[in-house]
Amino acid sequence: MNQSISSTMTSGFSSQDGFDIVTGAFSYSGSAIARELQAAGRRVRTLTGHPGRARGEHDIDIRPLDFDDPVGLEQSLRGATTLYNTYWVRFPHGCIDHETAVANSRTLFYAALHAGVERIVHVSITHPSITSPYPYFGGKAEVERVLAEVGISYGVLRPAILFGGDGVLLNNIAWLLRHLPVFAVGGRGDYRIRPIHVDDLARLAVAVGAERTTTVIDAVGPERPTFMTLVSLIRETVRSHARIIRLPGSVMPVLSSALGLVLRDVLLTREEYEAMAAGLADTNGEATGTIAVSGWLADHADSLGRRYANEIQRHFR
Repeated sequence: MNQSISSTMTSGFSSQDGFDIVTGAFSYSGSAIARELQAAGRRVRTLTGHPGRARGEHDIDIRPLDFDDPVGLEQSLRGATTLYNTYWVRFPHGCIDHETAVANSRTLFYAALHAGVERIVHVSITHPSITSPYPYFGGKAEVERVLAEVGISYGVLRPAILFGGDGVLLNNIAWLLRHLPVFAVGGRGDYRIRPIHVDDLARLAVAVGAERTTTVIDAVGPERPTFMTLVSLIRETVRSHARIIRLPGSVMPVLSSALGLVLRDVLLTREEYEAMAAGLADTNGEATGTIAVSGWLADHADSLGRRYANEIQRHFR
């Protein structure tokens, strides 16, 4: 076992106590789900590869998310009622890619089966498809298929873009608008997105966790602005004087990569841009979240984009 993980283990609680498990309870969406569970009176254990993210006082039991130790995973999962799974990789890094993430998810789900977990709530993505040209969306579809084959009662939440809390995307758009004289939007910018607040996602997850029927839900908020409208709204919110320009879509991944080199981060992958431009961050269904992104932006005008949120540092350093 990784020494940095084992040295931070808490004393834990017994399987007789009744508890739920959240993968990554000190990460973005995982922490929101953990808070919602605790507010509902549930005890929480986390499986995490980043125990150092735990800050201050907390009563979350910490266990390692070690996919190379399925027996250890099974032991950590034993006694849990529901597993809330937020594990995934946004983009390939080092030896970890989407294919690896699918294999790791399979290991986790079967460990849950053998441990007697009653239900799994899995966070997926809008429009997953086995035949998708995008590995992210194809991999998410593969994970959903594995989950259906495992035989545990399950629910799937499909968000497109998350905001709120210490989310990266909207914050970094605001940061760029605050610091650059020009902000580029790919193509016409008329592709829509359907963002959901991370707390809405958490409430939805806990509600789905209490069910016992197969549930698949698009986790989407009440507004679906075009990307150009969203960027313009953020510009107005933070009182930026940056000029918003349109560039050919083929230029965006190159520009993003160049900025990423300067910031030592990955701002936007080619796949993410092309999938968004293809409408995969939008849905036509009814809203399942209640917090409007426009209202949230107005409420956080002073703080949004004050600091750059580095994805590489958060997850890999």
